Parts: sequence; C-alpha cells; structure tokens
Amino acid sequence: MHYNLENFIPIHQQKVIQQLEQILPAEHILPVSLHRAMRYSTLSTSKRIRPVLVYATGYALNISDTLLHAPACAVELIHSYSLIHDDLPCMDDDDLRRGQASCHKAFDEATALLAGDALQSLAFQVLVQAPLLNPEQKNQMLEILTIASGSKGMVGGQAIDLAAVNKTLNIAELENMHIHKTGALIRASVKLGALSKVMLDSHILHNLDQYAKNIGLAFQVMDDILDIESSTDILGKPQGSDRAKNKPTYPELLGLSGAHELALSLHNQAIQALSHFDQRADPLRWIADYIIQRKQ
Repeated sequence: MHYNLENFIPIHQQKVIQQLEQILPAEHILPVSLHRAMRYSTLSTSKRIRPVLVYATGYALNISDTLLHAPACAVELIHSYSLIHDDLPCMDDDDLRRGQASCHKAFDEATALLAGDALQSLAFQVLVQAPLLNPEQKNQMLEILTIASGSKGMVGGQAIDLAAVNKTLNIAELENMHIHKTGALIRASVKLGALSKVMLDSHILHNLDQYAKNIGLAFQVMDDILDIESSTDILGKPQGSDRAKNKPTYPELLGLSGAHELALSLHNQAIQALSHFDQRADPLRWIADYIIQRKQ
C-alpha cells in the first residue's frame, strides 16, 4: 500500500484498535465492571501516537506489521493504564479524558484503579505471548517497557510532577521531569518497533533513539502550549488544568513564543537524526511534523 502524510496515522490508529479489540477481555466476561472499564478507557478516541510510532519505526526498517502488533498494543495498554491512574483524585484529579468522563467518573475510583492495574499486566502478557517474536526479542522488549514504565521512567516522572506543584523548576529540571514522564514511553515505542527486527545495527538504533528523545520532549512542550492556546472541546481534557494546579510548564519558563521556538528546535533535531534514512522513514518525519502542528 502507498502511504502518505494524510493516511499513515489514521490507518495505523485503526490497526491498533482492531488488535486491542481482540486482546482486551470481552465485556460479558466476569468481572464485568472491570472489563468494561478496561475497554472504555483503552478503546476511546485518542491520538495513539505511541503505537503508531511502533508501526512507523517498523516501516522504516522494512518490518512486517504482523511482527509489530504485539509491541504496538503493549505500549498503548501501558499508556492507557497511566492515563487512568493520572486522572484519579489522588493524582491530577481530572474528570475528563479523551473527550469523555475519566474512568473513575464513568465507573468509580476502585474500579479505575483496578482497571489500570489490569491493563498494565495485560501489556506484559501481550509481549510474553507474542507468537512471532523470538525469546531474545521478548526479553529485550520486556526490559525496555518495564524500565520506561517504572520509577526510572514514566512513574518516576509522574512522582516528580506531583512533587513540583506550587514550585518553580529551572529548564533542566523541567526537561528531566518530562524525559521521564512523557519521553520515556515515546522512546520505548520507537525502540520496541526497532527491536522487532533481528540483527539491528547499533548506529541505526542510536539515531532512532535520538529522534524519539527529541519528539518526546517536543510532544510535552506542545502539550504545555495547548493547555493555554486550545480549548477543552478540542483537547478532550480540561483546558488550563496545568495553570489551575500551578504546575511548572515550558510557557511559564520560556513564554509562549519561547516554547514554540523550543518545540520547533526539537522537531528539527529529530528530523536531523533521520538524515541517513531513506523515504521509508517518511512516516517518522510526518509524525514529527504532526506533533508540533497538532491542535489537541
């Protein structure tokens, strides 16, 4: 199939949805409320940038989608669990996510907590049971995803974020927080896609990781910008929530103009990291463009 800027992302968003539909327990299976909550949060409308990055990385390396389904679903399940937990009253206390009531509002806090736990476990189960990956690939992917998800990655970033409320961070401290909170799982997505290929050149993996590091930070810079410039209806989550909670952000430190300049600089560095790749890496370039041009 011929891909272009307009069709690559939606086609692969749909691919991961189709896979998740099969992986997630059906709503009629006991415990019904738990499985309903898992499906409610995971299958809701979203950008699905992380699994799309898995597919785009695979495409750049000429890897079949059949090898990429498991890591793409695993990273999306981890992301979905993290959003459920982030929205809980003990965390960010948000009532809206992906344009609908947060999981704890649609169900209850206990169900939301358990749904997040179950999605996290399911992510690792998906990798362990992936029929087309060899044992070494599974071990490497599990190591990458567990580190990216844990205290040295996403969860650690969330802990830093919670501790930073009502405090002023410098630019290095803010970058460190988001390298963990947002960037770790985005970098893991690209690595998981790359590791679907046997005998991967270390220089290629390094360049892909540099690309992912830059778009991961650019993604968060744009999130901070959109929290000011966009609206709740477009974002699908409460607009202005970061300011309302007095969280440190890039616009706060750099101003809106400075934050836009930083996002563009990170985008350019990401594109430069792909300079030795041919046109099969275009979907990765399109995703970098999308990240700094998005409105939600």
